[in-house]
Amino acid sequence: MSSKGGKPAPSRSRAPQVSSRSGLLAVIGAAVLLVVVGIYAFAVMTSGNSAKPGTTVGGVDISGMSQEDAAAAVASAIQPTLDKRVKVRALDQVFVVKPARINAAVDGPASVAPAYGRIWNPVGLIAGLFGSQELPVEVSYDQAALTGEVQAMADVVDVAPVEPDVTVGSGEPVVASGEPGRQLDVEATSALIADAMLKPRQPVQALVRKVEPSITSETVATATHLAQAATAAPVTVQADMVTATIPRQAIGRALSFTTENGALVPKLDGAVLHQAIEGQLTAVEVPGRDATFKIRHGVPKVVPSKVGRGVSDDELAAAVAGVLDKPAAEREVSVTVGLREPKLTTEQAQQLGVTEKLSSFTQQFPYAAYRVQNIGEAARRVNGTLLMPGETFSMNDTIKERTKENGYTVGFVVGEGGVFDEQMGGGVSTATTTVWTGAFYAGLERVDTRAHSIYISRYKPGLEATVAWGLFDMKFRNDTPNAVFITTAMTNTSMSVAFWGTKQYDKVEAEYGPRENITKFATIYDKSKDCLGQAGVEGFSITVDRVFYKDGKVDHREPITTAYKPAPEVICHKKPDKGKDGKGDANAKGDPSASASPGASSSPSSSASASGSGGKGSKPAKPSPSPQASADDTTFAPSPSPSPSKGSGSKGNGSRGN
Repeated sequence: MSSKGGKPAPSRSRAPQVSSRSGLLAVIGAAVLLVVVGIYAFAVMTSGNSAKPGTTVGGVDISGMSQEDAAAAVASAIQPTLDKRVKVRALDQVFVVKPARINAAVDGPASVAPAYGRIWNPVGLIAGLFGSQELPVEVSYDQAALTGEVQAMADVVDVAPVEPDVTVGSGEPVVASGEPGRQLDVEATSALIADAMLKPRQPVQALVRKVEPSITSETVATATHLAQAATAAPVTVQADMVTATIPRQAIGRALSFTTENGALVPKLDGAVLHQAIEGQLTAVEVPGRDATFKIRHGVPKVVPSKVGRGVSDDELAAAVAGVLDKPAAEREVSVTVGLREPKLTTEQAQQLGVTEKLSSFTQQFPYAAYRVQNIGEAARRVNGTLLMPGETFSMNDTIKERTKENGYTVGFVVGEGGVFDEQMGGGVSTATTTVWTGAFYAGLERVDTRAHSIYISRYKPGLEATVAWGLFDMKFRNDTPNAVFITTAMTNTSMSVAFWGTKQYDKVEAEYGPRENITKFATIYDKSKDCLGQAGVEGFSITVDRVFYKDGKVDHREPITTAYKPAPEVICHKKPDKGKDGKGDANAKGDPSASASPGASSSPSSSASASGSGGKGSKPAKPSPSPQASADDTTFAPSPSPSPSKGSGSKGNGSRGN
């Protein structure tokens, strides 16, 4: 279409106006973006210089602080809490861990580090302006030291399970039932202690688990059947022209069972069998002897060996073992008669390195007839022991079961709950303590030593030992390259021991730590006619360091921690009514403590007397209580039960023990 006059109409356009408006918006957007980017960049650049508002570490506000100042503030505020000691309860025992001993310290830099550093995430930057942040405290400590502290607890708490056993002796087989043991979980308990160091102080409950015996009832039944068959009839032995008979009782004495990989393995002692018939073999035997040592003028001298002629112990044991399951008519064996070579020849003895005294120790004790008999019998059996390199000494194996047949009598012990009782072998722990203390100063390796559960004042605290037949033992190992010869001597008031060999150290000393964890004793009243009154004894724990010196300086240390339980005061009459004097009569009937308080002496002394241990078997007539029968010369009979009845470096509680 054309306009009037034939000329086209002019067109109108709005493009320049729209472009101008879009450009303005673009400029504004770019400016805003530039401002936002600038603010973001500034926030990022300044985000790591100080802690954002509302930031705390373990409750310590570090808002606005520099990283260095915050680290110092956290360490200063939290370290006093960390330094407080941590109590650890394991059954009825309470132990203390001092953080300083494990080098526990607040790691300030590590604790505050998450609050610093540039934040690139915009959301994090915005949250930092309005939110709060709670950070945990980081603690550093010596893991090996902590494990060592907990292992020391385990040494006190752990009780190996008592394996069932079958013994015969001179009569019918007797089954000793097993008992579960207990074991403190060192790794888990260490973790609990580490976790508790920054928390309000509450006792940490150690993890203690039950450990079952490895011997089953079926295995015991099999061993019992074998023992019954073995002792059902005598065995006839033909040796050259001589016919001898081993009585079935002697077979029982020679028969024992050892625990091996969950089985009870029978073993015959050829020496016991040979001794039973040696009187019948005199026509074909000429006695010999093993080499040994004798102390002359303080120097060990070899006593020469002598070759004999007769029946070999080993051959005799093997032959008899082959017919123990046979009927009576078929229990006949033949053995050869030949040279009986000594087990230790003169030449061998001369090469054993028994050349000098390693240590000696004397333990005093108040005179009492039962002590002289029981301690003296144990000392006689220990005297002349030759411990070869690598061999382990067992007190129970050496002094045998405390029975009348083995030369022991009844004596005072401390029974269930720390209260006086009488049992066979009372006093044997004096011999045990004497021998262990000698081994301690000789530097021999400690294998298994258990202190009395209650403290006996004549002993060195933390440096004494007790045993219980069928429950636990006292053992040490000859870890030297030479043999060790042990001698003993007795008087009516003391036992002495000496160890001979070749010294590996200049000297070995004992260093005593302070008494800790003091526990008060209770008072109980006993109106029974058999009451044996006693003074109370406080409980405590103590660590004794065995210090080895070589070349004039300390070579190494061995800490031994013992925890003693309190022993109650026992008053021998009815508990008085409230409001009346409840102390009772110090000289009440049968009060063994009337002449001496168990806590009368606490300082270590080489003359510290001790004794006392009970054993299995029937009770002979009780000895009359005497002023000498105080708590200071008795023993406590620990029990391996995992129930809360733990004793000292010894284990547990109970009424049996030596």
